[in-house]
Amino acid sequence: MRLVVQKFGGTSVATAERIMAAARRAIRARQQGNQVIVVVSARGDTTDELIALAREITENPPSRELDMLLSTGEQISIALMAMAIQSLGYPAISFTGAQIGIVTDSFHTKARIKNISTQRILQALAEGQIVIVAGFQGVDEHYNITTLGRGGSDTTAVALAAVMKHDPSSPFREVDCEIYTDVDGVYTTDPRIVPEAQKLPAISYDEMLELASLGAGVMHSRSIEFAKKFNVPVMVRSSFSDVSGTWIVPETEWMRQVPVCGAAIAKEEARVSLVGVPDRPGVSHRIFSAIADHNIAVDMIGQNLGVAGRAEVGFTVLRNELPTTLTALRQLAAEFGADVRYEDNVSKVSIVGSGMRTHTGVAEQFFRALADAEVHVKAVTTGDIKISALVDKQDGPRALRAIHQAFGLHQPRLDYSVPSASVAPERQPDLRELLATELPVTGRLEAMEDIVVSDISLDETQGRITLLDVPAQTRVLSELFAAIAQAGINVDLIVHSVRNGTTLAELSFSVPRAEVGHAAELARRLTQQRWPQAQVLADPRIAVVSVTGVGVRTHTGVARRMFGALAARNINIAMISTSEIRIEVVVDADRGPDALAALRQAFSSC
Repeated sequence: MRLVVQKFGGTSVATAERIMAAARRAIRARQQGNQVIVVVSARGDTTDELIALAREITENPPSRELDMLLSTGEQISIALMAMAIQSLGYPAISFTGAQIGIVTDSFHTKARIKNISTQRILQALAEGQIVIVAGFQGVDEHYNITTLGRGGSDTTAVALAAVMKHDPSSPFREVDCEIYTDVDGVYTTDPRIVPEAQKLPAISYDEMLELASLGAGVMHSRSIEFAKKFNVPVMVRSSFSDVSGTWIVPETEWMRQVPVCGAAIAKEEARVSLVGVPDRPGVSHRIFSAIADHNIAVDMIGQNLGVAGRAEVGFTVLRNELPTTLTALRQLAAEFGADVRYEDNVSKVSIVGSGMRTHTGVAEQFFRALADAEVHVKAVTTGDIKISALVDKQDGPRALRAIHQAFGLHQPRLDYSVPSASVAPERQPDLRELLATELPVTGRLEAMEDIVVSDISLDETQGRITLLDVPAQTRVLSELFAAIAQAGINVDLIVHSVRNGTTLAELSFSVPRAEVGHAAELARRLTQQRWPQAQVLADPRIAVVSVTGVGVRTHTGVARRMFGALAARNINIAMISTSEIRIEVVVDADRGPDALAALRQAFSSC
């Protein structure tokens, strides 16, 4: 038996006409022989209006009462949707998150789902009802109403699809999730900024996770985490047309044929730097623990080499979380004798693609595009399938257009069902093959949104090159990585940051150990010719330990646990790289095995 979970966003139910149109879609799916669950968001700008209303009463509304207020928006939508379906002659019943049995933790306004009961849903479906569920909300173990935060209705929809697919009491083994929104799929970038952006017929879970975390507004990363963890195919499509959308599915070889599938801009970013922190084990743990206490996810972590026992640690947070972040850090900074500095007028531009793992020269192409567009880069970090650069906010759209053009993302990719010489000898898969791809289900239904660690590893094959006091110019990055790429040297981790209050930067990157000497010589030759004040350091042996899993960045306790385990063994961290699926840290080569053992012990229960 097949089940379809349909989610309609706020714009899709903003008017009575749109509610009726959504109701007809649900009925059409029922007429095709499917059982149907509909998840709806609050109508239009209702949530924003409710927040504004609360702030007319108090500037800082209590989070518990704010959740109680915000949950009413979805309750209006579910009642109207049930009425619409009933008026068209089909039985329907509406449920709030609490009524349906969505149990969360008690972190108000950002609650995470712990489990979902299927009993009431299954009973209603067995009675022939189309089930309407309020998105964005649940209830904690003390019966307090909670809300799931940004993207909460997407999260509700995918979580319901997951539990209905894998709960032993559920009769459904074929479950799809359809996200109806005001766009007709996932594009290579935001078409409002780059009109030449192309719609993708399909994208992998990991690629979509990265794009969602970077501000691609189609879906929130938490909902994609559920989809990957429980192997739920997701279709993103328009509420206002019947054109095909984009499938979000397991990765296939076809997706790796090009290095980059998309580019994104996160416009509302802020960079925080702690200048002059002690360069010793445990400092990173204390910094990121203070932030994790407020459930704030960080990105673009950079740590400069210590000088005279002091170092600089920088990272990005969402701009609206900057005040809380600064409050969390100021007391700690005073204890360290460090300064807290920040920039809140910055954006993050990124490229994403599974093919980065096997294609060389991607970093060089990225930096060259930004240099040619005369975009000043303030910081750079890399992840498993992502390269990100922090730029001035006013330069963000120009930077996005430049990298989108540089990687040919304005050109349509061939249709899935058409074999192509460009990907010979393997043809592109038919879409049915994508949907038939099964991954092991890694999630646990009794702790649905807990972190799931799939791998803890030690890489002892790399060395590190560090350039100190290079000009803080994008052209430096472009020229250096062009030389590295021309030599056929593969680069893995990259961390670059501009030193606070100067026009100088520090750059570190890792290469295979056998290439350290060659890479260092290329860097020295280039700096002597172009930037004689710069210093090149080579560390022929480093150890890279990593934790891989679903939700490792958004679950703020992961970094805390990781850094705490290393601090407990007095292991200092030299570099940090974060992505949606992996956190990597560089430590001294001799401490690699100790670091691996520490992390395996720390995450033994995950």
